Amino acid sequence: MPGTAHNPYSVWYRLAAAIVKPVLFVLVKRHWRGHEHMPSKGGFITVVNHISYFDPLTYGHFQYSSGRPPRLLAKASLFTIPFVGMMLRKIGQIPVHRGTTDAAHALRDAVDAVNKGECVAIYPEGTVTRDPQMWPMTAKTGAARIALMTGAPVIPVAQWGAHRIAPPYARGGRGNRRVWLAPRQPVHVVAGPPVDLSRYVGKPLTPDVLRDASADIMAAITALLADIRDEQPPEEPHSVRRAAADRVQ
Repeated sequence: MPGTAHNPYSVWYRLAAAIVKPVLFVLVKRHWRGHEHMPSKGGFITVVNHISYFDPLTYGHFQYSSGRPPRLLAKASLFTIPFVGMMLRKIGQIPVHRGTTDAAHALRDAVDAVNKGECVAIYPEGTVTRDPQMWPMTAKTGAARIALMTGAPVIPVAQWGAHRIAPPYARGGRGNRRVWLAPRQPVHVVAGPPVDLSRYVGKPLTPDVLRDASADIMAAITALLADIRDEQPPEEPHSVRRAAADRVQ
């Protein structure tokens, strides 16, 4: 359950933090920057790259510490896990029922939350990156749609290091569930200035507009990640659809 405008942290949110933060202090060396880019009031959207099933915790800790707790769009299947699902509901996270008619409910709930002055967090890629070098992939259009529907600022967030604690994949494509418990791993989480989407304001939300706005959002995240990694990203982001088509050929 979200907190009030006066106190953004509900009892349930504080309880969740009390459970998770000690684990993160043991596993993570924090390198955080960019909290000054988070609006102090009013609704906004954070867009985050996804590199590990562990990184919702590291991003969540970063965002929690900003004073603006996030309402994260999360896979509906997580809400069926005993205790985890209950806590997700209590702290106001938003379930996404992918590939069903209920998927529109998440969009509606996210728009409502932003319009009420809350922070809504989105993984634009929709899943952990499949890029071989773990760069951000092409985005789905949900974040851009919410941003253009609400006019709310979009704050890009890049993170790096959580994959060393819980690697998402082993070589050959098989999942690697091993969690690295020691030593503590450095995790960088960096927020940047709002993405400039002004050229799309007032335009009909056509597929082309949403695709281009989504590309601008992912470019901002990728630029932050390139700075963290001190590496050059690929010229073209990885596309799951394109990779599948290439395998068929």
